[in-house]
Amino acid sequence: MKTKSNELEVRERPAFRVSGWGMVLLLLLAALAAAGLAAAGHLLVAGLLGILIVLLLPGFFILQPNEAVVLTFFGRYVGSVREDGFWWTNPFASRRRLSLRIQNFNTEVLKVNDRHGNPIEIAAVVVWRVQDTAKAAFDVEDYPTFVRVQVETAIRAIASRYPYDAEEPEVSLRGSPEVVAQELKEEVQRRLRVAGVEVLEARISHLAYAPEIAQAMLRRQQAQAVVAARRLIVEAAVGMVKEALDRLVQEEVVELDEEKKAAMVNNLMVALTSEQPTAPVVNVGSLYT
Repeated sequence: MKTKSNELEVRERPAFRVSGWGMVLLLLLAALAAAGLAAAGHLLVAGLLGILIVLLLPGFFILQPNEAVVLTFFGRYVGSVREDGFWWTNPFASRRRLSLRIQNFNTEVLKVNDRHGNPIEIAAVVVWRVQDTAKAAFDVEDYPTFVRVQVETAIRAIASRYPYDAEEPEVSLRGSPEVVAQELKEEVQRRLRVAGVEVLEARISHLAYAPEIAQAMLRRQQAQAVVAARRLIVEAAVGMVKEALDRLVQEEVVELDEEKKAAMVNNLMVALTSEQPTAPVVNVGSLYT
């Protein structure tokens, strides 16, 4: 079953306009003609021509670089002008100016929960500009406010998808800034497309645990760092002990039975992994006594 919608999507299109300088010349010629007609006694024609000139004067406007004018005629969108310069258009059309300049938006620090439910503080900076002037003017009530609200909503959505911190290769807010920034940009762009806004960049500018759990999470991170460091030390020590035993066997420095190997491994592991400097013990006897 096919449905028919009466709503047409508004999209930007070029508006009718001519060079303002050419129109100035034309109106000057018309003014001279009206003066000549008045001097010749054709007052009615001269008066009508003068009224026409006055009615055409409001059609002039100046457009600055990176600025656009949206034109509506009796409530209907008739087009937009993007080219800077001096222009003339339909004098009865209403004009609304929109900035096409690149704009930065820094969100406030938001308190949200990450994927694990931990409360965190997060903020972002979004670089954007108006791409479709018709959508920005007519599809949303106030596009700057719309941008602000949708950006904050997108940040909350992204923060809830990932943990604050995680071990690789899992994506996390702190450990994968490029991945999170790209997904944040796509999420914001998807939400702002209806307003004709183009998102150039979106990045997290502030990220921290909420104050009530910051100390606990700091201790947790420190403990994880200690465990990772100890694991690395043990792995390196095992490799060094294995290499030492292999060298002793290959170069036939000394013959070691299983008990002597175990004692040597024990001594080397203690020396390599101990947090305190080890003191040598001179054994004047035998390993077997």
